[in-house]
Amino acid sequence: MLKLNFPVFEFKLKMRDNKTFIFDILRKNFFLLTPEEWVRQHVIHFLVSTQDVSANLIGIEKKIMINKMTKRFDLVVFNNKGNPILLIECKAPSIKVDKKVFDQTAIYNKQLNSEFLMITNGLSHLYFKCNNNSKSYTFIKDFPL
Repeated sequence: MLKLNFPVFEFKLKMRDNKTFIFDILRKNFFLLTPEEWVRQHVIHFLVSTQDVSANLIGIEKKIMINKMTKRFDLVVFNNKGNPILLIECKAPSIKVDKKVFDQTAIYNKQLNSEFLMITNGLSHLYFKCNNNSKSYTFIKDFPL
């Protein structure tokens, strides 16, 4: 897999039916190693290993309803009170992090009301501070937590 713009992490991989699977430390199971999953697993390890976020405070691929349609967000970090503080959208490295991805993440955030957004394709990381009252977003330079 492609080297991403994250620290180097050790991952558990296994082969089954000529396909590679990666172990998810949050869900405690192996998942098909797609380019997006490669990015998601790097973000999880980044949060837990580098940013000292408790694995117990991270939600992964949870369902939300938007305009009567079921959607899934990639990751969310909660504070100790159970409120979302960081919504993370992961894309494959081949997907450009652009306005379309930002808009998708902002729509998800209408349901979650997270304080911050992170959008990444593993190569580029964008961070935003959310003002949920005015429904505005301010770009910030560094990881917010």
